[in-house]
Amino acid sequence: MSSPLVIFDLDGTLIDTAPDLIDSLNHTIASADLAPVTFDDLTHLVGQGARVMIKRAFELRKVKLDETETDTLFNLFVDHYRQNMPGKSQPFAGVVECLERLAAAGMTLAICTNKSEALAIPLIEALGLSGHFAAITGGDTFPVRKPDAAHIFGTIENAGGKRDHAIMVGDSINDILAAKNAGIPSIGVDFGYSDVPIASLSPSTVISHFDALTVDLVNDLLVTSKVAS
Repeated sequence: MSSPLVIFDLDGTLIDTAPDLIDSLNHTIASADLAPVTFDDLTHLVGQGARVMIKRAFELRKVKLDETETDTLFNLFVDHYRQNMPGKSQPFAGVVECLERLAAAGMTLAICTNKSEALAIPLIEALGLSGHFAAITGGDTFPVRKPDAAHIFGTIENAGGKRDHAIMVGDSINDILAAKNAGIPSIGVDFGYSDVPIASLSPSTVISHFDALTVDLVNDLLVTSKVAS
């Protein structure tokens, strides 16, 4: 019998990356003389990777982005972000204890993020967390990304899991919608970067701290999902 597979989003779910995302984005858009963004802007910018974040920053400042500049700006962002990694980014409270608790119960863990592999994997390594995960998939691992169900399915396959034993934990519409599209339960965290209350996205349940992500909660959601199906 397959063990439960708990899949986590990265930014705004496992790791509070906001300070470094803002620093690198402001470094990048300053080259185009754009006014800096703030944390209040962040929820409207993140979720689809650095390229989209840069484009949204230009839209926010009502400045047209020349498509020929996108690659240059993206490379500028990546270089700045990687050189300062892990910067101020830290796991949210209770993350490490949660990962250890789930693993001790025989559960497999994975990350499914729209952040590129080149940024996600070194960040997890720099924070000393990579050993917890059977798979880490980014926005460029497959031809598609969240909320496409295939991103979830690819992560499940890479982690050696089964679709009917998987659950998604995230903070945004991309995470909750991806889980719905994949037909798996979801746990929404209400401390992330969503621009709407996470409960309004109708995840299977909502938690406010990783202390609440227990072995029993995962098992109960998987049982309930199977009954519903």
